[in-house]
Parts: sequence; C-alpha cells; structure tokens
Amino acid sequence: MLKIIIYMVILFSVTYASIAEKIATGASLNNPVIFVTQFPIAADFATIGSTFANHSGEISVSGRGGDLYIRYTDGTIRNLTREAGFGNTGFQGINSIAVRDPAVHWNAEKALFSMVVGAPPVIFGERNYFWQIYEITGFAQGQTAVITQIANQPVDYNNISPIYGSDDSVIFTTDMPRTKNRYNYPQKDEYESTPTNTGLWKLNPQTGDVSLLQHSPSGSFSPLIDSAGRIVFTRWDHLQRDQQASPINVIEAFNYLNEPIDANTPRTQSVHEVFPEPREAETGLLNGSNIEGHRLNHFFPWEINQDGTEEETLNHVGRHEFHSYFNRSINDDSNLVEFIPRLNRPNTNSILNTFMLHEDPNQNGRFIAIEAPEFATHNGGQIIAFNLIDDDLRPDLVTVDNLTHESTRDTSNNPAAEHIGFSRDPLTLTNGTLIASHTPETRANQNEGTRANPLPRYDFKIKTYRTNVAGDYVPDTIISNLDDANISYFDPDVLVTYNGPLWELQPVEIVTRTPPPMTVSEIPVPEAQVFAEENVDSTMFKAFLKANELAVVVMRDVTTRDVLDKQQPYNLRVAGESHQTIGSPGQIYDISHMQFFQGDQIRGSGGINSPDAGQRVLAQYLHDSNAVANNIPLVTAPIGSTEIYPDDSVSAFVPAQRAMTWQSIDPTGTPVVRERYWITFQPGEIRTCGGCHGVNDRDQSGALPSTIKAEAFRALLKHWQTNYPDLIFVDGFE
Repeated sequence: MLKIIIYMVILFSVTYASIAEKIATGASLNNPVIFVTQFPIAADFATIGSTFANHSGEISVSGRGGDLYIRYTDGTIRNLTREAGFGNTGFQGINSIAVRDPAVHWNAEKALFSMVVGAPPVIFGERNYFWQIYEITGFAQGQTAVITQIANQPVDYNNISPIYGSDDSVIFTTDMPRTKNRYNYPQKDEYESTPTNTGLWKLNPQTGDVSLLQHSPSGSFSPLIDSAGRIVFTRWDHLQRDQQASPINVIEAFNYLNEPIDANTPRTQSVHEVFPEPREAETGLLNGSNIEGHRLNHFFPWEINQDGTEEETLNHVGRHEFHSYFNRSINDDSNLVEFIPRLNRPNTNSILNTFMLHEDPNQNGRFIAIEAPEFATHNGGQIIAFNLIDDDLRPDLVTVDNLTHESTRDTSNNPAAEHIGFSRDPLTLTNGTLIASHTPETRANQNEGTRANPLPRYDFKIKTYRTNVAGDYVPDTIISNLDDANISYFDPDVLVTYNGPLWELQPVEIVTRTPPPMTVSEIPVPEAQVFAEENVDSTMFKAFLKANELAVVVMRDVTTRDVLDKQQPYNLRVAGESHQTIGSPGQIYDISHMQFFQGDQIRGSGGINSPDAGQRVLAQYLHDSNAVANNIPLVTAPIGSTEIYPDDSVSAFVPAQRAMTWQSIDPTGTPVVRERYWITFQPGEIRTCGGCHGVNDRDQSGALPSTIKAEAFRALLKHWQTNYPDLIFVDGFE
C-alpha cells in the first residue's frame, strides 16, 4: 500500500510540474514577467490576434487552451490558471479557457486579466461565450494562486484590456453598447461594419458603477496609465462615409429613423449621410463640385484624463506629424495643397499606426508601439518609439525612431535582408532590456493546413532583443521553453485538432510602481474669469451639466488654424465682421455658424425587413433634446448649429458620453472647415480649445494660440442664468 501511495505522489508531482511549473532556459530577467499563451488562430480578420474586432469570445475566433503564466528570475515558469483550477489540455469542453491582456497592480501583488470560460462539449453545441475580467493574487514564489472574477462588470458582453486606475478603479474596453441597450448590440465599426468594442469604460469597485469614459465608433485598444496619470490608448480613426453602404456599394443597408430602441423603431431604405463629405471613390457625388473626396483610416495614440475628460490625440500629435500623405479637401483654391512632409519636418519616419502602446519605465513620455499592416500579420510588425514627455513638448517636434528595421512592417514575398520577422507586444523592462513577442516569418500569415488541422505560419515567442551592428533591434533569446500543446475543440461544426506550439504574448513586468496622479479636468483661466465676471457659480453650473448629461464646448477663435494645416481653408473671416485670420494672400472664406453632429447608431444591415443585429454609427445633426433645449435659440440658423460671435468664438451645450464632431459653415450653409475626428465629452465637462484645428505652436498668421475670454461663452452663461435663476442642487442633482 505504501508503494502505491508513493507512486501516486510521484505521478502527481510529475504531472503538476509538466502543467504548472517548468525551468526556462535562455534569457536572464531582473524581475518576473507575466504573460499569456493563446491558441494560434490562423485567420486574421476579426480574430483574437487582429488589429481590430479582436474582442469576441466565440471559439472560432479566439480558440481555447491558452493559460496565464509567470516566468521568475531564476527561470522557473509557472502555469497560474491551471494551478488555480482553470483550463485543461486535450479536448476543450465546459472547463476550457482562453486568456488575454494581463495588467499588474501598482503594488505588484495582484493582476487583472481577461478570460473566457467554456467551449462546446459536442458538435454544434456552441453557446455565447464572453470575455470577463478576473483578478489573480498569490503569484509570488511560494504563494498559492487565487483567481477571482471581478464583480459588477457588464455580463454577457466581452470585457477586455483591463487596467488599474490610479484610484484602483478598473478601466477596460467592452462591446457593451454606449446605450446599454441590448438592441444596439453589437456596435459595428465604420470600415467593415464588423462588431467592435465601444470605447473605454470604468468600473468603480466601491460603488459598482460602470460608466463610459470614451465613446469610440470604431474601437479603442490597449489602454494604459502613463507616468503623467493620463489614460493613453490606441484609437481607430475612421470618420468617413460608410463604404459598405454608399451609392456605388449598397449591401442590404438601410437607416433607422432614429437610434433604435427595439424592433419597432422605424426604418427607411435610404442610406443618406450628412457628414463628412463623400469618399474619393464616390465620383457620382463629387462630380461637378470642388470637393476632392475624403478618406481617413489609421490607428493613432490618444489620451484622456482618468475622469474621461479632455479627449485628444496624445499631446495633440496628428497626421501632419506622423503621416506621409493625405489629400486636400477642395481643389479650386491654390492655397490648399496635398500634404507631403517637407524636408525640414523633424519626423523623417512616417507611420500610419501605433498598436500595443507601452511607456518606457525608464524614460517618462517615451512610448513604444507597433507599426503593423491592418491585415495579414496578426498585429505583428515593426517596433517603433516616439517621445511625448508632457504637454510642454510641441507636437510638431515629435520624431519617430525605428527600433526594428523599417522592412519589418512589410509582407513582401521578397523581403529585405534586414527583415528579421514580425514583432508584437513590445515591452521595455526596468533594466532597459527590450522584449517582445516575435515570429521569424516574413510573409503574410496563412493557414498552411486545413480548418480541421490548422498549421499557422506564425509562431510567436517572447524574446529579448539586442542591437546589431547597424543599430537595429533584432530578436535574441527566448525567455521560455514551453512544450507543444495537444488541443482539440468543436468550431462549432468541425472538430479542430492541433498539436504544436501556442503563441506566447503580452508580457508584463512584475515590479512595484508609484501610482501616477489622478488627472481631471480643470477650468482654464479665461473661462474661469468669465464665470467670475458673470457671477456664475461654476460648481453649480457643472452640477447642472452632470444632472442633464451635458457638457459645454468653448472655442475661443475658430478663424485660427495650425500653421501646418494647408489642406482645408485657412483664410477665415467671421461673416459680416471685420475680424479675420489670414495665412497667405488669396481667397478668404466667411464663416457664420458652427454645426455640430452627434454619433447615432442608426445604420442597419441585412435588409430592412429582417435586419442583422446591431448598427453602425453615423454622424447626424445635433438633436439631443437636453442640448437643444439649453442652447441659445436662433431663428434662422442651420440645423444643429450655433452662432460664431464677432470675436470668432463659439460655445454650445453638447451631449455627454456620445461621440461628437462639427464643421464651420458659411452663410449659405456650405461647409468650410470640417473636424476630422470624433470627440467624447463627459457630464459636467467644460471643454475649451484655442481654435478649430488646435494650434501646436503658431497659427496660420504666426500668432500664438488664442487666450481670449470668449463672448460666445459669456452669452451662453447669461442665457443659462436667465432661464435657471433659482436652481438648487444637492449632491450635484436638482
């Protein structure tokens, strides 16, 4: 009997070691690293490794069989999920898992990650599977791992990319609709009308409240809290007309008459759009006009405060600083030119995308990212870096450093000699070492097997990097030596069988960090002076905004534009007034109103009689009832617009927690300057900007950004005071 017990103990020890703990070879690390393994899904459209629409928990696009691991400094590797009772090898059924997106707490004693649990136990047995957020403790050597599901998060939605806020709140992305109405699920992106996440959300662990920080019509990705306390993230910017439902390409598309709340919401066969101008491919809409046609498609770094306020591109860096080309808006003004970087632009390395952002822990404001193709490489590409230290750094001075060779973003069948394969999930360790997940494959990804027996080209392994004689970073040493996996699952009508390596992704260093400061919005000096001069209590005013889910925008001088922006009209004058801002001799454009648009989820697909689930966001004239009711009424103003005042200022109430955009128009209602991005405001936010295209250093006339006390804002406060003179607020509500 004793021999049997000893044999069982030995068998258990061997089995546990093979599942939960191994000794790695190769690289030496100064701190432990937590990472995930993922089933290597070969397809790269809307799958777990894709650049967008990568959030679904469906087994066909996310697979099963991966785990959460930790790699210690002595080389020991520990399977944390398996140790805590989650997941299994072999056939993936009810207890199987997939994991992603680990993020370590400031004290390095716990971590968040997302996990989806379950797989079809029989053929055609698939149900709905959703990523949920979990927290792990006890991962230090000698401790016991404990995994707990985070309470109060959205259920039956995919919640991914969780991070800790400076106040221990949980910030994450989810595909829960902005409306929290299931009939609006899923929100579909502006490009392929594919389900997407809806932006950044915040879970308050103390109250259980889940609030929308940032509404993204096409999706936001990879949030982090930087050293300045900002939420920094990658956002898909694609504010253009729907290529899936244009006059030249209608695919069973239609419009709801308003944002649908149920199956009875009225529909129309029309696919009419009001903003922005037609795409360049829509020649039938452009013929006979001076419009060049508009397209926009990139993944840029963005920032918001931790309360969701002041959304803008990171340090206001934009296309003029990063891109190599984009077109002008109209073709009959010789002042307007296509954008091609001048030889003296500080940034000589143009990029389109910044995936998987990470801040260098050794240099505040130095961000590492991946410049990758939109398709075909599972988010793998070139490792780049750029410095955006703080708001004092002029955006137009930013430079991009190519860490790996520029060819490593290329999928050519004839790669350059410097192409060492594709990298993703870059991480700079506190000792200065660069690590990333890497595949030596240089071609576009492909399944070289079958659906039932996949053989993906890519084999992502986490490696340290070193510099070669040319100064390029190249992969050096693998940090692990995990065994191949033997996995099978129903997908859902085919039994998928795979025996091979899992992808090793998303390394995070386990090291204590001081929580950055909480960043919040503050009222700038000119607007604070207007409050004081009009004897309006700003606290009461902001409480009114919060109670009515409103924000206020203040544009101090909408005739000013950044000196680099020669792609839209920049010789601007307030109609009927003397004030103007002129950048060069030539045509002058009169502007009379600022017209606002709100992002409504009204574009349906699948046919008007039996529509598919969910809708795409379209820009619609401002019609939010609270905003319209509180704005200064204008008798003859174009729909959704407010007056541009003689001092060139604009101010208006706008809906909060909904993507917004705008354009200036002339007295005939013709658009002059169009905003190119969606912006979200928070309830109670008073958002100010110097001009229509914020000035990086000097405006088109050579002047500094405007600091005037906007008369439009003064008039708005007076109007509000007149209509609400006796309001009493308790705890921010009427």
